[in-house]
Amino acid sequence: MRVEWPTLGLILLCYGLWLAAGVWLWPVAPVLALAVMAVMTALHSSLVHECLHGHPTRHRLVNEALVTLPLSLIYPYRRYKSTHLAHHNDQRLTDPFDDPESYYKARFQYRAMPGWLKALLAVNNTLLGRLLLGPWLGAALFLPSEARLLRANARGIRRAWALHLPAMVLVSAAVWAMGIPLWLYGLTVVWPGLALIAMRTFAEHRWHETPEGRTIIVEQSPLAWLYLHNNLHVVHHQMPSLPWYALPAAYRARPEHWQALAGGYVFPNYRALWRRWGLRAKEPVVHPAWRQDPGEAA
Repeated sequence: MRVEWPTLGLILLCYGLWLAAGVWLWPVAPVLALAVMAVMTALHSSLVHECLHGHPTRHRLVNEALVTLPLSLIYPYRRYKSTHLAHHNDQRLTDPFDDPESYYKARFQYRAMPGWLKALLAVNNTLLGRLLLGPWLGAALFLPSEARLLRANARGIRRAWALHLPAMVLVSAAVWAMGIPLWLYGLTVVWPGLALIAMRTFAEHRWHETPEGRTIIVEQSPLAWLYLHNNLHVVHHQMPSLPWYALPAAYRARPEHWQALAGGYVFPNYRALWRRWGLRAKEPVVHPAWRQDPGEAA
C-alpha cells in the first residue's frame, strides 16, 4: 500500500484518545483519564518505532511528522531513529559499545563503577526493577549523553533537538491547558507509559552465539496490540520493513522456523517472564562474551 491505513488510523486514534482523556475525561474521572493517557503514551512509543522503520507512507518526513508530538516528552524522534537503526545490526546485537540499546556493560566499565551504581543496574535487570527504575535510569543516562554530544556539536544532534523542543513545549502546553500539573503528568503518564514499554524491552534480547538467537519470541499477550506485535521480536528483526499488522501472520505461517531461529528463546506470554525474572536478575550486568581490554587482566 502507498499509505498503510491501519497504521495511519491508529496514529489518529492514539492522539485522539489522549486528547479526549485530557479535555473531557480529566474533569470528571481524573484517575481514569491519566490511565488512558499513559496507555496512549506507550502506544505512541510503539508508533514512533513503526514510523522510523518506513511506515505508514513512503515519505520519510511525512512519517516523522505523523508522530512528531512526543507524548512521553523526553526522547527526540531523530535521536531514537538513529540509535534504533544502529541497533538493527544483528551481528552486533547486545554489544555494549556497538548496540545502542544494549543493557550490558564491558567488564572494565563495570569495575570502574561505584557500588551504588552496580547495585542499581543489578536491580534494573529484574523485571520489577525495570518497570520501576528503568524509565528514570534510561532518562538519567540519555540526557547527560545528549548534552555531551550537543557540546561537541556532533552531527545531527542539534537539529534533532531543535525539532523536538518546540514539539515538547506544545505537548506540555496542552497538558497545562487541560489543567493537569506537569509534575503529575510526568509521574502518572510518562513514567507508567514508559514502564509499559519496558515490559516489552526487558527481555527482547540476550547474549547468544548466533545473532538470531539473541532475540525473543513472546507468543501471546493481551498487550500485543500495544506493542504492535513486537512481542514477536525475532520476526521483526528478520523482516524490519514488514508492517506491524503483518507480523502475526508471518509468525503463524512458520512458527517452528522462527522458534528454531530464536534458539529456543521463546515464552508463551509475559506472565512467564514475570515468574522467571520478576524478582531475579535476568542476566549479569557484565556482557558474558565481550572480549576484555587487551591490557586488562582476567
